[in-house]
Amino acid sequence: MFSLASRRLYLCVGLREDLSAFVRDVVAGGVDVVQLREKVAPLSAQRGPAHALARLCRDLGVPFIVNDSPELAAEVGADGVHVGQDDVTVAHCRELLGPAAIVGLSTHAEAELEPGLATSATYLSAGPVVATPTKLGRPGTGVGYALVAQRRSDRPVFVTGGVSAATVGALVERGLGHFVVVRALTEAADPGAAARALRRALDEALSAVPVEPAQ
Repeated sequence: MFSLASRRLYLCVGLREDLSAFVRDVVAGGVDVVQLREKVAPLSAQRGPAHALARLCRDLGVPFIVNDSPELAAEVGADGVHVGQDDVTVAHCRELLGPAAIVGLSTHAEAELEPGLATSATYLSAGPVVATPTKLGRPGTGVGYALVAQRRSDRPVFVTGGVSAATVGALVERGLGHFVVVRALTEAADPGAAARALRRALDEALSAVPVEPAQ
């Protein structure tokens, strides 16, 4: 089972013609979690690419997550599944995938945080910090909610919304440490170079965070 505590850069990507090459390039650039997040194509169109990504991510040594469907995750041998507030429950995912699987849960407000922490989710996501086309109709939460979620959580909290090489340093300075990236890589002319720039900015910001002395 993968530990997510030290994994900092979580990619969400939909179906695309160059999917395997794209994932290989961005993982080489520093992405360390991959999710297939396809909101349009039916599951029947996702099976082949999901099988291929499961094999590729296994070879690359990064966790592979399927969005929304624990059934598809089980079928293709993914490391886990990510679900939202309106999807199947974390308990249902556990029933299908078992105790060792990664199960992620989206949260967008404090009213969703405590119920989320009461589940067996492996990690939570918080946001979007700013409104984003990948979450149509959902307003930005601001950094405040993500900070609250991280402070209260006993497991990793991945921040969503507007993460890029230009923004990640300021987010780290505010106290955040785990990030979901979409458009900064999926819309990049050179995804590998964009991933390297983002990872470099992230690592430089993290290296500047003071280490608290042991008590």
